[in-house]
Amino acid sequence: MKKVILLIALFASAISMQAQKFALVDMDYIFKNIPAYERANEQLTQVSKKWQAEVDALTTEAQTMYKNYQNEVVFLSKEQKKAKQDAIMEKEKQASDLKRKYFGPDGELFKKRTALMSPIQEEVYNAIKDVAELRGYQLVLDRASDAGIIFGSPKIDISDEVLRKLGYSY
Repeated sequence: MKKVILLIALFASAISMQAQKFALVDMDYIFKNIPAYERANEQLTQVSKKWQAEVDALTTEAQTMYKNYQNEVVFLSKEQKKAKQDAIMEKEKQASDLKRKYFGPDGELFKKRTALMSPIQEEVYNAIKDVAELRGYQLVLDRASDAGIIFGSPKIDISDEVLRKLGYSY
């Protein structure tokens, strides 16, 4: 009797597993084929380079001040040494604060990335959701992520269909 119940349970689970439909998308491929995403990435790269140059300029200025201080230290009084040391430390702090302001966890770059990328990512997510619901998929995996997908049949890759849904014909 136990064997019959076990066989029925195994058969029922096998049937339910077969009824589920899965699909794959390649998010990298999708985003690379959306011009607005590429433009946003380029804009982020440009602003990041600009901000990094500002931080580097302050850091270089602090380093120059320190080198000058080392060359002059023997000629300076205690008060002058203290004043120069304080100025160097202030410049280093300015560079550190600016770096945190631009590149910190809640910095300007993060805010700009969120503002530029979130609408595009949400549009892609909604297109994936629409395609999945239309075709009856219970699960859609991203083959571009490191989710441990060793093989995925191209037959279940819906990336091109998602791009078509977004208005890009590939």
